[in-house]
Amino acid sequence: MTSLRFKAIDNLRKNGKEELKPSPRITEIFNENVFTLKKARRYLSDDAYKSLVASIHAGKKIERQMGNYIASGLRTWAEERGVTHFTHWFQPLTGLSAEKHDSFFTLKSDGTPIEEFDGGALIQQEPDASSFPSGGLRATFEARGYTAWDPSSPPFIMEIGTGKTLCIPTIFVSYTGESLDAKTPLLKAVVALDKAAVDVCQYFDKNISKVNATLGWEQEYFLVDAGLANARPDLLLTGRTVFGHAPAKGQQLEDHYFGAIPERVYAFMRDFEQESYRLGIPLRTRHNEVAPAQFECAPIFEEINLAVDHNTLLMDIMNRVAKRHNLMVLLHEKPFAGINGSGKHNNWSMATDTGVNLLAPGKTPKTNLMFLTFFVNTIKAVHDYSELIRASIASAGNDHRLGANEAPPAIISIFIGKYLTDVLEEVEKRVGGNFDEQDEAILKLDIHKSIPELMLDNTDRNRTSPFAFTGNKFEFRAVGSSANCAGPMTVLNTIMAETLKSFKHEVDGLIEKGEKKEVAIMQVIQRYIVESKKVLFEGDGYSDDWEKEAAKRKLPNVKTTPLALDAYESDKAKKLFSDNKIYNHLELEARHEIMLEDYIKKVQIEARVMGDLASTLILPAAIRYQNILLENIRGLKDAGLPETAYAHQKAILTQLSDHINTISANVEAMIEARKKANDLTDTRKKAIAYCDEVKGKYFDLIRYHADKLELMVDDSLWLLPKYREILFLR
Repeated sequence: MTSLRFKAIDNLRKNGKEELKPSPRITEIFNENVFTLKKARRYLSDDAYKSLVASIHAGKKIERQMGNYIASGLRTWAEERGVTHFTHWFQPLTGLSAEKHDSFFTLKSDGTPIEEFDGGALIQQEPDASSFPSGGLRATFEARGYTAWDPSSPPFIMEIGTGKTLCIPTIFVSYTGESLDAKTPLLKAVVALDKAAVDVCQYFDKNISKVNATLGWEQEYFLVDAGLANARPDLLLTGRTVFGHAPAKGQQLEDHYFGAIPERVYAFMRDFEQESYRLGIPLRTRHNEVAPAQFECAPIFEEINLAVDHNTLLMDIMNRVAKRHNLMVLLHEKPFAGINGSGKHNNWSMATDTGVNLLAPGKTPKTNLMFLTFFVNTIKAVHDYSELIRASIASAGNDHRLGANEAPPAIISIFIGKYLTDVLEEVEKRVGGNFDEQDEAILKLDIHKSIPELMLDNTDRNRTSPFAFTGNKFEFRAVGSSANCAGPMTVLNTIMAETLKSFKHEVDGLIEKGEKKEVAIMQVIQRYIVESKKVLFEGDGYSDDWEKEAAKRKLPNVKTTPLALDAYESDKAKKLFSDNKIYNHLELEARHEIMLEDYIKKVQIEARVMGDLASTLILPAAIRYQNILLENIRGLKDAGLPETAYAHQKAILTQLSDHINTISANVEAMIEARKKANDLTDTRKKAIAYCDEVKGKYFDLIRYHADKLELMVDDSLWLLPKYREILFLR
């Protein structure tokens, strides 16, 4: 029987080119399947429309009667497009989206069939909450949970094949009110940041009444042939290859980055982009990434809640569309050893309702002082809560990526570039906070005059920095490619809100003592610079020297997820989230428990897959080759040839035997270590045991010997597709 590996390769040879149909203009299809305010204006009465707008822009509650009117208009719009079902689309703590479809169909009391969708069904549903991760907030028998409509993210129609479903973005909470999803805390963090940022903005512009956090994510991913991927049980079950020797050619020639997009990949990109545009996802960029078979897409900036929903939706679209092209999307942070992993860079900023980007340098003393205020407060926030920043990007997948092949290290630091470093140093030099409000050297930071017209960014890019300023935003580079952006963005917005509140309190205190406003602001800024400057780093984040320097600066360097997640259990974190009304203590403890359990399960699955593949595919192939060598040696001996004639075969046989025995022994030892870890009842101790005693001791060791066998065993006997095939065959 031909192995799946060779069948997949043979099918690739037979496959013809995909037919590329003409693409419609993006503007013709953008938001086609989204219930935008423009469409709402057409389908809703004046009162219903005003109620919806007030809810979106001012957070006002929609009354149930108005909900009925909105639901009626929404159903009319959806049914005109062939929709028969609706769902509350939410983001439970699985890292994925969830949906339970209900039809518009119902029966009246006399048995008459009708289509119906009222305000109650729009505003609230009751999905089963017992089967979603709850971290102990809900017992299995306590099944009730509620989804509640989030009007700030518009309803959309999801097309799957010929079926169409109306999706209502919602939050997800337990019967007792605790959040069980990613969206609820994010919305709370957005509100907290809005209030704190507006209060500080009032120092500079009384017309500012709202500040929106904005996000532009960059989604990296690998794209491989589905046939080859299906022949790799590790890719199917874990999203990464637990075995696989580096190919002779990997990314060392640097010829893939920004190269010509392969035709099959191009067809996939156009397909998923068109679906995305119809759903209002404003994709702008597509290109080859550094590693072979790695690519990236990125949208235009949006308000953060919508951006998070769009990224979650995009990952689902990509996976679904890939199947139509007989491809598989890999969103794991490190699907292949020895080459680049995949991140999801979160480009974060803040924008006022007057059209000002608070992280963009200005052209006047006042706007520059406002920029400097928010710029330095961001640095202070990351410095003060670096452990939480690290925890927010912790996962089993990201542990493989951080610190390797252009991924930032686990040490949280900030890169701001030489020019802004000089600016902060100039501020810091003012001993004793000696500022004059007319001092041009400080208040007239003519940043833009120092930059060429065509070069808006005043900083270089440092790919080794986890948190880098890139001209008018901070790029949070350490977020993993499979992550829901809501987690890191909830933390970032919360710590920023807390820092801005402290900043305002301190500035107000100085003003009350008689200091002029601008001087008071500069004095607090100066102190924040001094207190947080150790988090600033301009050099190579990969270097051993930086690790030593970071230790001298007492910057945390937490390399594994179980320990990184401890930050969520600290009194500091509990106070932060409680004071800002993001999480109560139970919700925070539950999330810590859920993330530890997720880590345990993923490492456990990888260990089981590793043992299974080693025992049923790798060792049998090696033993078959071992028997071939034995027959060869026996034949040469029987022919009367001297030992020198088969000395090389004996040497290979010895190496094979060593690798086989080492793998077999360590797979058994890994199974025993797993059993011991499973006996632990404390979730944190179990996660550490899986990290140190299972993964740490055995994964790399078993892999090393298995990968050596891949180089030795007859290629025709090796059943797992090799890196050279997965990465280069399309």
